[in-house]
Amino acid sequence: MNKEQDSSKVLAKDNKIYFPNLNGLRFFAAFVVLLGHLEQMKEYYLDIEPYQFLKNPDSGQLGVILFFALSGFLITYLLLLEEDKTKTISIKDFYIRRVLRIWPLYYFLILLVFFVLRYIPFFELPHVDVDNAYSPRNLMLYLMILPNVVIHAFESVIPYIGHSWSIGVEEQFYIIWPLLMKFVKKKERLLIGVIVVYLLMKYALLPVLHDVTGNYHLYLFYKIWNKFSISCMAIGGLFAVWHYKKRAIVKVLYNPILNWCIVLFLCTTLFTTFRLPYLNYEFFALLFGILILNMATNPNPIINFENRVFNYLGKISYGLYMYHIICVVIAVKLLAYLGIYAWEIQVIFSLGITVLVSSLSYYGFEQRFIRMKGRFSKILSGDNAAIGKKDE
Repeated sequence: MNKEQDSSKVLAKDNKIYFPNLNGLRFFAAFVVLLGHLEQMKEYYLDIEPYQFLKNPDSGQLGVILFFALSGFLITYLLLLEEDKTKTISIKDFYIRRVLRIWPLYYFLILLVFFVLRYIPFFELPHVDVDNAYSPRNLMLYLMILPNVVIHAFESVIPYIGHSWSIGVEEQFYIIWPLLMKFVKKKERLLIGVIVVYLLMKYALLPVLHDVTGNYHLYLFYKIWNKFSISCMAIGGLFAVWHYKKRAIVKVLYNPILNWCIVLFLCTTLFTTFRLPYLNYEFFALLFGILILNMATNPNPIINFENRVFNYLGKISYGLYMYHIICVVIAVKLLAYLGIYAWEIQVIFSLGITVLVSSLSYYGFEQRFIRMKGRFSKILSGDNAAIGKKDE
């Protein structure tokens, strides 16, 4: 077996697995979301003319799709390794690890927004229906980690945490994924089946049922299902299975010309209004999956994000994603008070404040819970696999 081809499993022999470049991709995903939300906040809430540097109306969504594909890839690969090492998958340990990583910051922001920021005049936003946004129903759904139900079913956007709908989707994915991975032996068939079933329900079954029955609850479920995006995470997982099982298609996808074409196309779409009818999310998840596969497993990737800056920014990327709207509002309002409206300065200032707040959060709050994850981990991953610590 070629050493280069099995580089990830060499680490796995020591109960550790480290994929290079994933931190850089996490930061890139968070940064694209920040850019998209910067323009949205200026236009819809702050009454400031948007610069519209990114022309694609789904530019921020592209960052979310990248996050989904990354989650599917890494979680699937780690579960495959755990099953290989222990002959089973510990559902309980998996849930505990996800709770320790996701819940503390998620719930901190829910409490901050509902009980603190809404009462501070500086953070008041025009055009917000306060009674509807901060209703007991919405609070309860957020506490149940169902923010995607609030925004997609009831079309209610909570200031500063509306983007957490994607956290709800990922958490719901995490509930079912280890169960499917543990009890379904044919992993590739499982992943392809999930993609096909999701799309069939989205575009064939649910629309027909809704039109026929007119059932309100079915209508709500249909709206939630449209944005559930488990297909994007399954696509990321499919690439993980192909790498793990060393399928021949992996070498084909390592082609540098193919990868450069994908990178150039993705960059171009940010400055156009390109959308692929019906399969837009899945199409981009597929492109991101190829890039993730190459940057994480190819011994000769076309782009290398392995450096201290990107590794650090990727490490705090969860905070970058969760805090960025609060920080964007702080940055834009302060700059507007000073009479500064230059887009470049808005981006730099917004990113700088977000990095600062996320760093303080990571080292002063999140890291305590991250370190506890090691007690429930059979396989170390991420930065801590590289340095041998059970805290990531």
